[in-house]
Amino acid sequence: MEYEDKAGRPSKPPSPKQNVRKNLDFEPLSTTALILEDRPANLPAKPAEEAQKHRQQYEEMVVQAKKRELKEAQRRKKQLEERCRVEESIGNAVLTWNNEILPNWETMWCSRKVRDLWWQGIPPSVRGKVWSLAIGNELNITHELFDICLARAKERWRSFSTGGSEVENEDAGFSAADREASLELIKLDISRTFPNLCIFQQGGPYHDMLHSILGAYTCYRPDVGYVQGMSFIAAVLILNLDTADAFIAFSNLLNKPCQMAFFRVDHGLMLTYFAAFEVFFEENLPKLFAHFKKNNLTPDIYLIDWIFTLYSKSLPLDLACRIWDVFCRDGEEFLFRTALGILKLFEDILTKMDFIHMAQFLTRLPEDLPAEELFASIATIQMQSRNKKWAQ
Repeated sequence: MEYEDKAGRPSKPPSPKQNVRKNLDFEPLSTTALILEDRPANLPAKPAEEAQKHRQQYEEMVVQAKKRELKEAQRRKKQLEERCRVEESIGNAVLTWNNEILPNWETMWCSRKVRDLWWQGIPPSVRGKVWSLAIGNELNITHELFDICLARAKERWRSFSTGGSEVENEDAGFSAADREASLELIKLDISRTFPNLCIFQQGGPYHDMLHSILGAYTCYRPDVGYVQGMSFIAAVLILNLDTADAFIAFSNLLNKPCQMAFFRVDHGLMLTYFAAFEVFFEENLPKLFAHFKKNNLTPDIYLIDWIFTLYSKSLPLDLACRIWDVFCRDGEEFLFRTALGILKLFEDILTKMDFIHMAQFLTRLPEDLPAEELFASIATIQMQSRNKKWAQ
């Protein structure tokens, strides 16, 4: 059948879409609103019951959408309030550290007030200063000594790059192959240090600083040389201190008994630390300890990486820095207390795993590990067993 307009001229038949639009009083704002519309003219009309049902469904959808919007708005508001609270807390803490604690360090650092503030986390703007004071400088390293060690390191790099074979007197007991292997390992390790940050790799803003500290240390302590994992410790210090002060803190930190035992791979001392750790492990977490024993999961499998890098490789960087805060205050005991805190936090998960899955889990901890939950877990750990305390 042909359609004609008012003048009698033939015209195209209207499209189904045009028919639908003629029956609509308004354009629907969404597909959800379509359930309220009448059916097209070429279809049977909706029964009253169906129309009422669709209206109810639409109203329920609107109510649910409003609830979601309100919930999202409340979530954003809560986030903003929490951010403001944290920023205000950090601002107040910075004032307290700068105006009260740091000027009176010797008399205040071990007070209850400072210890409580310390546990909450040192503000980033004063963290480097506090770490330097807490670590100390028993080795009496000066900026001038750092410059001398760095100059020697640069000379050594030039020597190896040009194929030279001269041996410095102070390195006479170490083969050229050992020194070259150490330098090559530094280069390789730097490329794997916090790769997601892209600041320590070749061309990054902190690459040369990290390279300088590690190279200078191999000249300062040729008997230790470079050991894999040192780059993470140096990198964390660089993020909080200038180069020379980072070197001073780095050298003194590695001179602590626990770090020296691990970095010099003193198997006897390492076994002593593992044995001591297991005493407190069994005391604090007997069920998990028994599960580890049953599956032959020994501390070296997960502790070595944690201790070598002071958790900077295993935990998110901001959380690792909070661990460092208290470690600088409490010493090596806190490293092992943190390990027990991690095990306690994930005890329910670990007790359901076999050897392989436990080892994989502990060598690759969750990236979204919440700081407050971890510190709450650490706070419950008692480093005292049968009237024996951790001996540092």
